Amino acid sequence: MKKIVLVGFAILAVSTSGALAKKATKPKATAATAAATTAAPAAPVMFGQVSAADRALYEKNQRDSGMKKK
Repeated sequence: MKKIVLVGFAILAVSTSGALAKKATKPKATAATAAATTAAPAAPVMFGQVSAADRALYEKNQRDSGMKKK
């Protein structure tokens, strides 16, 4: 029983330490850099031609779902 708890705790510690370390080392963008990079949102990967109506519907769905721009 002790071994199961110890292994579970070790897995939890290893899995969360990587996520915390990655978040801590991420540099913060300045307002000027953020404004320059958010000018045009990246289009999703699609095959074939995408019409303007499809793109507008995609953007509307993104706004309605509450997703933030990247």
